[in-house]
Amino acid sequence: MTDVLRTIGRLLQAPEHHLGEAQHAQARTARRSFMGKALAMGAGVAAGGVAAAQNAAGDDAILTLPAHSKTLGQPVAAQPYGQPSKWEGNVLRRESPGLTRVRQASVSFTPLQGLFGIITPSGLHFERHHQGWHDIDPSQHRLMINGLVREPRVFTMDDLMRLPSVSRIHFIECGANTGAEWGNVALPTVQYTHGMLACSEYTGVLLSTLLDMCGIDRKRARFVLAEGADGSSMTRTIAIERALDDVIVAWGQNGEMLRPENGYPLRLVVPGVQGVSWVKYLRRIEVGDQPWDTKDETIHYVDLMPDGQHRQYTSIQECKSVITTPSGGQTLLDRGYYNISGLAWSGRGRIKRVDVSTDGGRNWRTARIEGPVQNKALTRFNIDWVWDGSNAVLQSRAIDDSGYVQPKINQLRAVRGTRSIYHNNAIQSWQVSPNGEVSNVQVS
Repeated sequence: MTDVLRTIGRLLQAPEHHLGEAQHAQARTARRSFMGKALAMGAGVAAGGVAAAQNAAGDDAILTLPAHSKTLGQPVAAQPYGQPSKWEGNVLRRESPGLTRVRQASVSFTPLQGLFGIITPSGLHFERHHQGWHDIDPSQHRLMINGLVREPRVFTMDDLMRLPSVSRIHFIECGANTGAEWGNVALPTVQYTHGMLACSEYTGVLLSTLLDMCGIDRKRARFVLAEGADGSSMTRTIAIERALDDVIVAWGQNGEMLRPENGYPLRLVVPGVQGVSWVKYLRRIEVGDQPWDTKDETIHYVDLMPDGQHRQYTSIQECKSVITTPSGGQTLLDRGYYNISGLAWSGRGRIKRVDVSTDGGRNWRTARIEGPVQNKALTRFNIDWVWDGSNAVLQSRAIDDSGYVQPKINQLRAVRGTRSIYHNNAIQSWQVSPNGEVSNVQVS
């Protein structure tokens, strides 16, 4: 066991992109060997000897067929719309108590710690509402395009779904995600610190297609205004360059129609931009020559700077990452091998690299990027770690293809102060105590 620890320990000291092919093969062999031995060792001591007894009993139990191996199962379509297993009932969206005065303007958080890959199941996609959600009759819903266009038009859902469509994977992040971390509030889990985040495949028609159909005045058009049909009349200004680039008027999400809480039957998808601009229940697009300065652009979703001024229209979600396992609220059962896993994303493009530290940022190693790496989408990363039972502080640092490096919290506070709510993309720290408990800490 000691030899395996030494071998994998040496290999873990160097970034994998610096290893030769022979060393890569050695690393893979050592990783497989170590994981098998570490898991076998951990199974015997995970619960103070109880696990060993259960494991011994299990060796005999596997020879006896359980009831489900000798009987008929449930019929086809017993549940016309498929549901998760009852054994996964703890993987849920969760609200933060007392976050808002009324639940119609509250948030439910994505359980990032319980998800794999990069796609967020539609039923676990976070919710953020300003006036509650609606289930709108699609046959009655309309989208109007007006303003600086040659021919204002009103589209039905049937009109829109007859047009050429695109399907693209993008992340959506609320501008207030991780907002509590501006101060010294240490929320307990990654679900609450980073859970206003999701990534889906969206299907719809490019906004540029609709604007071209209406004859946009390209000489005077500078901005578009997106308006929703909910009770808050959510409206957001979007620069024309972005509107004509990759913005989608979407009706589909993850292969089916949008869910009501995610904007059914129509929402705007604005890749790389804070979620409030992804207007749900989309009913109108107006083309103009200046920003509209709506209520949610002047008194909300602005950055309070140290000198007391508000910085407006800072919509881009900058390069960011977070380790999802091990993360706050989890417990490591034993010393040995663990796979550190997390997510990285950037509103400016693709993730180029993710570094991981287990000692609070003193030393960094380059993580494995798991494909696919998509534009303005979540990217999964993994790295091997041998925990020796001592205190550790886990961090991840993402770098996107523009060269932007995710900052430390003190670097961000030096520019932005501590009174902000929005656009916190600082490095997140998780402390692992000798007893295996993982908690949220802030490291300057």
